[in-house]
Amino acid sequence: MCRIFAVGDIHGCDRLLQILLKKLPINWGVDRLVFLGDYVDRGDGVKEVIDILLDLKKRYPDSVIFLKGNHEVMFLNFLRGIDKKSYFVLGGNCTIRSYGGVDAIPRRHLAFFKSLDLYYDTEDYFFVHAGLRPGIPITQQIEDDFLWIRSRFFKSDYDWGKTIVFGHTPMSHPLIQYNKIGIDTGAVYGGELTAVELPAVKFYSAGWNDIV
Repeated sequence: MCRIFAVGDIHGCDRLLQILLKKLPINWGVDRLVFLGDYVDRGDGVKEVIDILLDLKKRYPDSVIFLKGNHEVMFLNFLRGIDKKSYFVLGGNCTIRSYGGVDAIPRRHLAFFKSLDLYYDTEDYFFVHAGLRPGIPITQQIEDDFLWIRSRFFKSDYDWGKTIVFGHTPMSHPLIQYNKIGIDTGAVYGGELTAVELPAVKFYSAGWNDIV
């Protein structure tokens, strides 16, 4: 039976990512591993995080799915010269520092950021970074909501016909509701990096106390 593991917002927390991956009982070649975006900014290990993710993709190309977060959008906009000031306000300085400057960003990393998917859709689950707009079918959603929506989605009991698995909105504990599962548990703010196993709805986490 194929299981799906989804991982919440990493934000440059490379050591927590390494610990969490060791905890996940993934059957490679059978199960799927979905990352919900926001790999960059705010944390110091952005370059290391992307190296880890690219290595996973190289070893298990058919098993790993990477979604786009709003911070990846801001990062790419910054590289195009758009909204430079606001990017640094929202933690982009950590990303640039991690790479040792814009000119030092490897081409394979830039290709990774440009290749990210907006969502991953299955029969029972819809994986997305931020969420969906209530009252609108999945097929009519727009990219801006996939990446940025927060309270309108978070507080909604609208039934999209599938369970929405999302990150983006940090919480102290995973959110479990009949229509949604939230797994951003604020790793970069001193919380934990969390993954959920589906359909079992079993959670795995790595916290700063796990680092020896």
